[in-house]
Parts: sequence; C-alpha cells; structure tokens
Amino acid sequence: MRCPVRWDKGQLRTQEGTPRYDCSGHLPTGMPGLALLPGLCLLLSWPGDLDWKNSDSCNPHCPVHSTCVNSTHCTCDPGFRSESGYKFFQFLLETCNDIDECRPPISVYCGVHGECRNIEGTFECHCLPGYELLSGGTRFKNSSENTCQNVTTSSSRTSKQLQKVVEEVKSHLDNTTLWRSGNKTDVATKVTKILKQMEKNVLETALRSPEKTTQRVQNSSVAVETRVVRSCSGWRELFGLVAQSNAMEIHCTDVLQNPQGPSAVAFISYSSLGRILDGSFFQEPGETGRAHLSSQVVSATIGPDRNLSVRQPVSLTFQRTQGVSRDGQVLCVYWASQQWGGHWSTDGCLLVGENSTHVFCNATHLSSFAVLVALSQQEEDFVLDVITYVGLGLSLLCLLLAALTFLLCKAIQNTSTSIHLQLSLCLFLAHLLFLTAIDRTEIRVLCAIIAGALHYLYLAAFTWMLLEGLNLFLTARNLMVVNYSGMNKVIKWLMFPVGYGVPAVIVGVSAASRPHLYGTPRRCWLQLQNAFVWSFLGPICAMACVNFVFFLSVLCILRRKLSSLNSEVSTIQNTRMLTFKATAQLVILGCTWCLGVLQVGPAAKLLAYLFTIVNTLQGVFIFLVYCLLSQQVRKWFRELIRTKSMSESLTLSSRFGPESKPSEIHEEKIVKLEPPATRGQGSPWIQSTS
Repeated sequence: MRCPVRWDKGQLRTQEGTPRYDCSGHLPTGMPGLALLPGLCLLLSWPGDLDWKNSDSCNPHCPVHSTCVNSTHCTCDPGFRSESGYKFFQFLLETCNDIDECRPPISVYCGVHGECRNIEGTFECHCLPGYELLSGGTRFKNSSENTCQNVTTSSSRTSKQLQKVVEEVKSHLDNTTLWRSGNKTDVATKVTKILKQMEKNVLETALRSPEKTTQRVQNSSVAVETRVVRSCSGWRELFGLVAQSNAMEIHCTDVLQNPQGPSAVAFISYSSLGRILDGSFFQEPGETGRAHLSSQVVSATIGPDRNLSVRQPVSLTFQRTQGVSRDGQVLCVYWASQQWGGHWSTDGCLLVGENSTHVFCNATHLSSFAVLVALSQQEEDFVLDVITYVGLGLSLLCLLLAALTFLLCKAIQNTSTSIHLQLSLCLFLAHLLFLTAIDRTEIRVLCAIIAGALHYLYLAAFTWMLLEGLNLFLTARNLMVVNYSGMNKVIKWLMFPVGYGVPAVIVGVSAASRPHLYGTPRRCWLQLQNAFVWSFLGPICAMACVNFVFFLSVLCILRRKLSSLNSEVSTIQNTRMLTFKATAQLVILGCTWCLGVLQVGPAAKLLAYLFTIVNTLQGVFIFLVYCLLSQQVRKWFRELIRTKSMSESLTLSSRFGPESKPSEIHEEKIVKLEPPATRGQGSPWIQSTS
C-alpha cells in the first residue's frame, strides 16, 4: 500500500480483530519539557495524529461528504479532500471540499479534442465545441474512451494543419543523427531554431481559424493546446492550458495584444526534448554541481507578434518525471536563447512550491521552461563543522555564565538586566537545540516539533532585542534619572507578555495554518513552500527596522545632551556605554541573519564562514560586554574571590585548636617564597615565622 507524503503506514484492527493497513497522518504535537511553549505545543498537536484513545463512535461527528472508519476517525469520500489535507481526522471543525480534477496538480487529460469538466465529487470529459463522439453521446470518462470527431470541414482542415506542424517537430526531435555532433553550441543553436519556428507555426495555425476557440493536438513526443482570444471579461480573467499533465495559467489581458483582431496563446509540451537539452546546459554563477531535468520541457507563447513580455506572472505546473532523483535543490529555469547557442537560466523564474508529483513555478516572461534538480558537489566542510561545534559550545558556556551573573549579582539588578537574562536564556535554549537536534529528521513529528521550537526561541530572542531597544530609548529620554521608576513600571509590566507572548502568537498561527511545513527532509527548520519561511523572516526584519529607529533616536538625544550638559557627564557616559553595548548586540544579531540570507553566488563560502563565526560567538559577546566589561560585575567577581579566600583561611585556622601539638603547628606555618634575585645563591628560599 502506498501512502501519501507525510503519512506513515500503520495498522488498524477491526472489531473482529483482523488487521487492516492504513495511512495515518501526523502533525507536530508540541515539545515536552519546554515550559516556555505550552501554547505552541497545544496548537501543534490540535489536529493530532491517529493515536486516539477515545472509542466513541465518530458517526455523529463526521462532516458532510465523509464517512466513519473503524469507529475512531473520519475520512472524506472519493472526490473530496479534507481542509487540512489529511486523509484521516477527528477534528470537529474539519470540512471535506470537492477536488477539482481538471486543474493542477491532477489535470485530468481527456485526450485530443476533449476537455475536462469538474462536477461535485468527480469529473466528466466532453468534446470541444465543433466535435462530437462517434456514439452521439455528450460525455466520457477518460482519454481511452475519446472518439471526438470534427463536425465542420474548416475545423478538420485546421486540426490537420496543426497536427502536421506537430509531426514535423517530432521528426526533428526523434532524428538521432541530428544531435550526434557532440558540440553543445551547435545543439543549442539547432534546438533554439526549432523552438522558435514551432511557436511561430502554432500561433499562425491557431489564428487561421479564429472561430475555433480551443485546439488540442498530441503525439508521442509533442502536445499542443491553443486558445484564441477576442476580448476579456475582466482584468482578473485567467486562461488555463494543459499539455501532457503540465499546465499554465495566464491572464487574459496579457494574451490580448490586438484590440482590433483576435490574439492567441499556445502551450506546448515536449516529452523527448529533455534528453537533448539536459542539465549540462545549466550555467549559473556559483553553481559548480551537476544538474538534471526533473520535468518535461514546455513552451508558452502569445501572438500574433510572439510577444515574450507579460505584465503579471504566469503560473506553470510541471509533473515530475518518474525515476528521477529528487535529492538536491529544485530550480525553475527557462531556455535563454542566444545568437549562437543557449543555456538554462533561473532569471525571472521563481519556485512557488512542490509536492511528491508536481512542481509549481511563476515566470515573469514567456519562453521555454523546465524544472532542474541541482546536485551540489560540495563535500562536508570539516573546518566549518569544527567552528560550529567549538563556537556553539563556547557560546553555551558563556551564556550560562552570563545568565547566572544576571541572576545572582544584586548590584546590577534592574530592567535592562532582566531583559539580558531572558535574552541569554532564549539564545541558550535555541543554540542547545540547534546543536543537538537540527538534523534529527528520522521521525517527522519530532522534526516538526524541533522546527517549531527553534522558530519560537529565535523569535523570542529578537523580541527581547526589541524590548532592549525600547528600554534604551526610554532611558535616554530620562537621562536625569537612569532608573526612572515610571519607565521601569511600564517595561516590567510589558516585557514578559510581549517577550514571550508575541512569538507564541506568531508561531501558533503558523502552526495552526501550515503545520505540515515545519521540518524539511534534511533539516528541522521551516520549509520554503508557500513562502512559509517568511513567518520567521518577516517578524525578524520588522523588529530589526524598529530597533534601528530606536538607536538612531538615542544617538540624536545623546548628541544634544552632550552639547548642553556638563554636570551629568557620568550619567551620560553610562548611557553612552549602554548605547554601545546594545548597538553592538543588535549589529551582531542582525549581521548573523543577513549573512545567512546572502549565502549565494561566488562569495557563498566566505559568507558561510562569517555567518558561522558570528552566530556561534553571540553568547561570548553577551558575556564579554555585559559582564566582563561592567565595573560592578568585576567588583562582584573580586568580592567572590576574596570571600572564598577568606573562607579557606578560616577553614585552615579552625583545624588547629588548643590541643594541637607544636610540631603540627610548625608544619602548617605560613611560608614565604624567596625573591627570584636570591634564588640559586645557596640561601634558603623558605622562611618560617615564629
């Protein structure tokens, strides 16, 4: 039995005790033992997996278009899909929605001159206008039952012309002697010429019979669908074209070029062109690994002028090629033709999402497109691994010492110290989890929990940085009294609900809306699908911008104060030091993530080293600036050392009482080392005091 993506094969037992295999979906269920994330754990586990203990019948609770299975859970009827995307569920508010089999990613193909029409729970195939079944019927089930025939002479003549164009291209692509030259430039030049001529001929053929709105022609190598457009009903109107289980959606306003006459759009799919234009034609700066095609090559064009520019992005859906490895970076590419040759390029192509069967792309122009999987040849960098483990280990030690200092040193207890303490705790937990569990991808549910916890902890760290900026700004406005009581009350009242509540809301909403996007096949982090990673990058960028405004305001306030006040130099100097510390901390945190985002192109390796070094030394920086460079903390350290020395002396003295023998006391007398200048001159270097 084959289970869908993110589902595991398990067993359910019927009331008679016979085993029945089932597919059970799993959602993140929260992270046990982490007291800071109760809301996150609840939201991640809400829809739940199938390990329910409730044995009550689920019949009254199953939604419309669903049935009860094994008296424990519900499943949607054939032709319907649950709102959450999971096959089995018990969530009371779940709904079963109709599956549109005629649209991607399914895109049922009804054969030449046939089209798919969705109805509730299923679909039907119908002949295109101008065609009818030999039986005289109006509908059929699939392409194998397609007997659509032309009913007009002009339509038959047009289809034959389009079929002739397709057969001519097929003969070129199947001619192996044409591609035996081995010269990539010659091969690319020939293919570019064929693609351009094919697009031109298809558009001209479609426009010769504008009364025929839609045409479809297919053979073993090439499939074509054309549509003639005379007007648009609205600026949002979309046209969907399908060829060989690949699909395109384009706006009507981009197709309509000539208001005085008809325009046409053509979508072409080549099943054998990928063997000629393989991944070796992929040339991108900084990409040194090999690549291979993971889809068929498709072309999109509009006429009569074969315009390549569009005002709104075109949506492309590719069916994955069977038997092709999916390990690597998925790229949407287009054929960048040149006067001599051509190559695959990612310019203007964006990966929108992917699943086990299809890849979804957007393009800002028209051309020939495909999906590539780039396999990096870079091996594991031993030096980078060493920097990561050593740096994070040192950072964890410093963060622990900093947290203990902030907690135990009474001389520095204030609002800023409380913020530093919470920031240190968040970074400590985040780094510890990252170091020990970022690659724990064996169990999907556990990996999703780890990703959610990392999402929360790093968001919490940046939120506490935002509170630090706010506290710094309010402190600068009250330079006359640094520990301004009114300000402290406001910050103390807000900091914990904001510091831990805002990240919980963000992660909670993300987990409730897209729980399946936590965890990737290689790392326990957020997936790029549906721009889900922006649930992390968006808040981070916003907080960094707000903090930047705070720091600029603080610098302006300090500049005015320094020029007008002389009697408050010490207070201003303290505030300036605080500004330096917080600014440096913001720069370190900001640079860390900026370097991570910028790891592309030729400088990717250098940026990876800088990112790793800066990121792993965050804890060291906090301990250095807020502990070792603080006079009050250094004084506290000296007092601790002095107290410990005195305690040892008292302990030593208490060992000798009035009953001690003189010889024992003499052996424990204080000794003094002779100065270095007198050593080696035969004189004794230990003196006893009586």
